[in-house]
Amino acid sequence: MALPRPTIVIFDMDGTTVRHLNPRLLHVLEWLDDCAFKISRLWKWAERGGQGPIFAPGEIAPLRKIPRLLVHRALHKVRRKPVEQIVEPCPGIYAVLDFLRKNDIPMGLASNGLGAGYGHDVLQTFDLEKYFRATIFREDIRNAKPHPEGILLTLQKMGTVPTAQDVIWYIGDRHKDITAVQNARPHLPCPIVPIAYGLNAAVAVMEKNIGPEHIIMSFHDILKVLERLFRA
Repeated sequence: MALPRPTIVIFDMDGTTVRHLNPRLLHVLEWLDDCAFKISRLWKWAERGGQGPIFAPGEIAPLRKIPRLLVHRALHKVRRKPVEQIVEPCPGIYAVLDFLRKNDIPMGLASNGLGAGYGHDVLQTFDLEKYFRATIFREDIRNAKPHPEGILLTLQKMGTVPTAQDVIWYIGDRHKDITAVQNARPHLPCPIVPIAYGLNAAVAVMEKNIGPEHIIMSFHDILKVLERLFRA
């Protein structure tokens, strides 16, 4: 099935908008995020007396307070390097961003990474801020991906109210990005389409039988798909 033309596009950041020069750091952060999510779900399940599923796909119930994220903050503090020595823009990302902006497609960014001391610096350093109507980072939300809170809050902060005629693309490189899109669907009036940029997300697409057309491994190919959709 062909991809539908997007009217709204949301990007992940680490591994998608920018890539780490040292991939091991990214893998550590992603692993910590996954562990934190599983522990929080297990804790809430225990509080319910072991009743119901541990992972509730559509659950939006907030935690009692914003997490302190001590491990994330410690890692970013220890690195003590300018962001340009940590990450670089993914090849072809600017061409895609410029194309979407030229066609008046609103864009947002939803990341599990920290904004303060990292994410905001990345966007400023590489002149990426101007493309996004809203940017959501880990300290802005109570529930990290694969919970859909980050995606839904990004749409809210963008000032964009999706209607049934909209099509949202979410571009991400991790398994949890694809799952977050699926978890967001019950809360939206329009389709939200996962685009797997990277092997980890591609595996999720295949596991969930979403369709190989949702796997696009480079922004050069994403641009070609967009150009074809907008010509049509």
